[in-house]
Amino acid sequence: MSAAIELRGVEKSFGNVAIIRNINLTVAQGERHALIGPNGAGKSTTFNLISGYTAPTSGSVLLRDEVISGLPPYQINRRGLSRSFQVTNVFANMSVWENLRCAVLWSTGHRYAFWKNVDNLPEVRERTAQILADIDLTARRDVPAGLLTYAEQRALEIGITVAGGADVILLDEPTAGMSHAETERAVTLIRRLTKGRTLLIVEHDMSVVFGLADRISVLVYGQIIASGTPEEIRGNPKVREAYLGEEVA
Repeated sequence: MSAAIELRGVEKSFGNVAIIRNINLTVAQGERHALIGPNGAGKSTTFNLISGYTAPTSGSVLLRDEVISGLPPYQINRRGLSRSFQVTNVFANMSVWENLRCAVLWSTGHRYAFWKNVDNLPEVRERTAQILADIDLTARRDVPAGLLTYAEQRALEIGITVAGGADVILLDEPTAGMSHAETERAVTLIRRLTKGRTLLIVEHDMSVVFGLADRISVLVYGQIIASGTPEEIRGNPKVREAYLGEEVA
């Protein structure tokens, strides 16, 4: 199976401090891959390296065999990779519909122009309505995004992430701060919206990780110490000692 994302010997230092140390990681096309590890392991930095928010000190990041290291985030996004962030990142004063429509416009080939009425673009309207239904927010269509509940805002952000039509999706702690019931609904949503796509997810909730991921990589002190199926990771003594501990007992 071909690789959707590949990191080859990637390192990242800030001054004299090495944050990422010689990471080699492959995420296959169509795979749901979880990146786990303790706080400060370098997970968000790895996401930033993949999505172009920071450049590696050395090594290469590839998207479908094309080197994307050093490209700005918007160019990487146009190549089919989209990500969410730990902190909810929506336009609070715009409605749910308007947030989604902004994301859809680029994917349908439209650019911003003051003389165009976006309400008269049927393909944009239909695609926005479909994603709105997919994230179960049709009834909240005209509500300002800032007035949504926390879980609804996270659902909206996931909707925005996939609205651009990207086939490689990065989700950074999508269930953080959610109740058990909200987490279950979020996992169902993620599974549905990423079907047929490649997913790389950072997540601290081990029930989410082991229930969602096809493969798991464990990052500790800026290094990948293990990669494998959930069963392999669950039984790996090195992983249990470094991170999982009694969580999987």
